[in-house]
Amino acid sequence: MTITQNYFSFLFFTLFFSIITNAQETENIDTPKEKSEFWSKVRFGGGIGLNFSNGYTNIAISPSGVYQFNEQFAGGVGLNGNYSSRKNYFNATVLGGSLITLFKPIREIQLSAEFEQNNVNYKDKVFNSNTNYWTPALFLGAGYSIGDFGAIGMRYDVLYNDRKSVYGTAFIPFIRVFF
Repeated sequence: MTITQNYFSFLFFTLFFSIITNAQETENIDTPKEKSEFWSKVRFGGGIGLNFSNGYTNIAISPSGVYQFNEQFAGGVGLNGNYSSRKNYFNATVLGGSLITLFKPIREIQLSAEFEQNNVNYKDKVFNSNTNYWTPALFLGAGYSIGDFGAIGMRYDVLYNDRKSVYGTAFIPFIRVFF
């Protein structure tokens, strides 16, 4: 088993067992548990992606959490992991984290800034080479707010480098939801 497969297996089983163990928790219905003020302002979100086709595999997971400081400001952190492989061509693993800031100047508009740092491990099977490097991204975005916890919009990576970025373009659409 390669290091990349070990990373993916670790991420998958950690997520799987945390969901299973949380599903087993019981709570007394007669005595409702009060949330602390801190946790009542914490929102969780993220994304998951799976793609399997003709010798190609892509698996992505990106949990995130933000603290709602007030009606206008929220800030938090995110993690991301991505595994891509094309049979007989390449394997790539991307692991990283991010700092997220959200601002709503008016109820309908959400502005965002997100600094992301990713470690890329790329194994080229054709040329039998390995590449490992860190790459930053600084996204500035704007979107239309959907209720209190969501937005749809566009973000732009001001540090975009077409040779090292893990994204295909500096402009990336987003759908963001926090619970």
